[in-house]
Formats: sequence, C-alpha cells, structure tokens
Amino acid sequence: MDAYRAQLQSFDQDIADAIRGEERRQSDGVEMIPSENYTYPEVLAALGSVLTNKYSEGYPGRRYYGGQEYTDVIENIARDRACALFRAEHANVQPLSGSPMNQACYFAFLNPGDTVLAMDLSHGGHLTHGAPVSHMGKVFNFVRYKSAPQQGGAIDFDALMTVAKATRPKIVLCGYSSYPRDYDYASFKEVADEVGALTMADISHIGGLVAANVMRNPFDSGFDVVTTTTHKTLRGSRGGLILSKAAYAKKIDSAVFPGLQGGPHMNNIAGAAITFKKAAASEFIEYAQATLRNAKALAAALLAEGVTLVTGGTDNHLLVIDTVASFDVDGQVAEEALDSIGITTNKQVIPDDTRPPLRPSGLRLGTPACTTRGMCEDDMGRIAQWIVKTLRHPKDTAAVEATREEVKATCRRYPVPGIS
Repeated sequence: MDAYRAQLQSFDQDIADAIRGEERRQSDGVEMIPSENYTYPEVLAALGSVLTNKYSEGYPGRRYYGGQEYTDVIENIARDRACALFRAEHANVQPLSGSPMNQACYFAFLNPGDTVLAMDLSHGGHLTHGAPVSHMGKVFNFVRYKSAPQQGGAIDFDALMTVAKATRPKIVLCGYSSYPRDYDYASFKEVADEVGALTMADISHIGGLVAANVMRNPFDSGFDVVTTTTHKTLRGSRGGLILSKAAYAKKIDSAVFPGLQGGPHMNNIAGAAITFKKAAASEFIEYAQATLRNAKALAAALLAEGVTLVTGGTDNHLLVIDTVASFDVDGQVAEEALDSIGITTNKQVIPDDTRPPLRPSGLRLGTPACTTRGMCEDDMGRIAQWIVKTLRHPKDTAAVEATREEVKATCRRYPVPGIS
C-alpha cells in the first residue's frame, strides 16, 4: 500500500494531496453522520487488490467470462457468511450500492404501477423508498405511513392496516434513514399477511446492529426479504446485500443480473466477505453495544441542555435534532456551523417539515464512526456540549476557534483505522 501511495504521489500530486487532505479531515474531526463509518484495514487491502481487474458477470459456476476459479470462491464465501450472520436462507452480494439493491427487489416482485406501502420520507423513510423525484417513485405507486413523533415515534398499526386494506400493496416495506427507533416487525408482518403482501425490510442503517443481535432481526418475524448496505454500521466496503427466503432466490438473482447490473465489483465483494467475518466475532458485538450506549448518552446529554429531539430520544445509532425549535436556525446553518468546529453532520427534514430539503428544520447525527475510533459515553457528553455551545452562538468566532482546537485535541487520542 505504501509503495502504491508513493507511485500516486509521484504521478498525480493533485489527487494524492486531496486524499491526504481527506485523511487529515477524518483524523482531526468527529464524524457524526450516522451513515458513515471507518472500514477495516483488511477491507481497504481487498478494495485495492487485483480483484478490481476482473470481470465476473453471472454467478458462481455460471459466469460469462473465464478465469473465475478464485472469484467464485470469494463470492461463495461472502454469500455463506452473510446467510449465517443474518439467519437468512439466500444472499445476493452483487448489488453495487443501496439504491440498485432496493431497485432490484422492486423489479423482482412488481410490475410498473404496482403499489408499495412505505414510510413517509419526512418521518424517516429513504429516498429509494419511492421519493417522487426518484425513478422508482415514477415507475411504482408508493403510499405512505407515518410515525407519531410526540408519542416516541410510535406507529399506529390500526391506521396502517386501514391504509393497506384500501390500497392493497404488493409489498409492505419497513426501512428508514432518519428514524431513531426500532421497528415492530411482527406487527408489520400481520398487516402484510392480511392483504397478501410481501414483507421487505431495508435495514441499511442498522445492518451491523441487527447482525450483532442488539436490534431486532426481521427474519425472526418471518419477513420475506431484507436488504442492507455493507458499510454504515457494518463497517465494510460500500455495497448492497439482498437477503431472502430460498423461494425468492431465482427472482432476486435474475433481477440483479442481468436485470439491473452487469459485472459485479469483485473487490467490494471480497471486502464484504471480510466484513461479515469481522461482524461474527465477539469484538463486533461489543462494538455494536457501545454504539447504542453512545447514542443514548449523546441523546441524554442533549436533552439535558433543553435540545428538542425528534421522537424524544433514540433506540438505535442515530438521533435527529429539531434545530429550529432548539436553536432558531435551520439544518443547513447548523450543519455549516458544526463543520467549522470539526463535527460532521447532515441537515435533515423532520416529520411533516414545512421547510425545503436543502434548508430543513433538522440535523441528523449518529455514533457509529466515533465509536469505531474508541470514543465512549464521556466523550458523548463533551460532543453534546460542543454542539450546543456552537449552535447557540454560531457567529462567535473566538469561541468557534477555541472549540475547534478542543475537538482536534480530543480526536488525536482516537486514531482512525487505516490511516497512518
């Protein structure tokens, strides 16, 4: 790796310098975006390996190109480890990312115009769950359910059943990107069974927490299909994973290839295989438990300062601040203010937000990445103080600079994996 880095520095200093700059940014700041994490050095080695040279269209034992003896081994290992980790009957490890992963599932089971019952985006749902601006939102008919933020984010399953009976969805989809609670999968399964719908859960954000058995597994409630990205809380390479009952294996595999994609990225699949092995170890369970403890500690510290949190707290790795109610600034202003002190977050719409997505009323933050670095509950208290102080006085340049130095000093105690 060091030899390759030297070659890059010699050939293209502009790109090499930008990479070095990103390394410094990651090292000197606190990464609080809940969908980001630091992967393992072993995964970085796989991503930069000769596997990036190889085309492997098809599936193990059924490839369209020759020379697949080692790629078949890698993909089979990845599939077997994924099934064991999530207690699934079948795994497809080829999706290039989260969006094509979910798209493949839709095309496997739906015809254009068919209905999907999914979470409202402003209540925590994801862009790939039928946002009107997405192609999937134009191809299929997405209807919405919402949470009750003032009741801890509870979902009214009586109302959900009424909507399901009125719209007769082909898929009942659970999944979120900014919902700070766990799901009652058994109740979703009851609704789906009542209307003859398939059950699908997108656990991309909490995949690592589900793998570690610190959050509920949809398969334990009889779900048909579960999707997850392989980075985020899993800490792996960037890719998608579709898990399912064996009965759906052929439909899903055909929808991924040749239906949606060409050759898979074998270096990412090797990275995913390594990730699944890491996630099966006891150290990963400890990491997942610490991620949840840190999220709860961060929420408690913010609440103690009078900060308004969507749903009033968290059951998982993320939380959402209502920045307008808490600090009288929108999420864009809050994001930029925290960037200035080295805390990276992202602006976020809140339930039934009246503000536009680029100037929303909320801010989303989470604990996977800082927990990877070894930060603990005491650190979450400090981070909460930095956030509150900065957002209450975002234009106090002296305070901002002093806080920035505090953030750097703290971060130096916690090295980023893979950065020398």
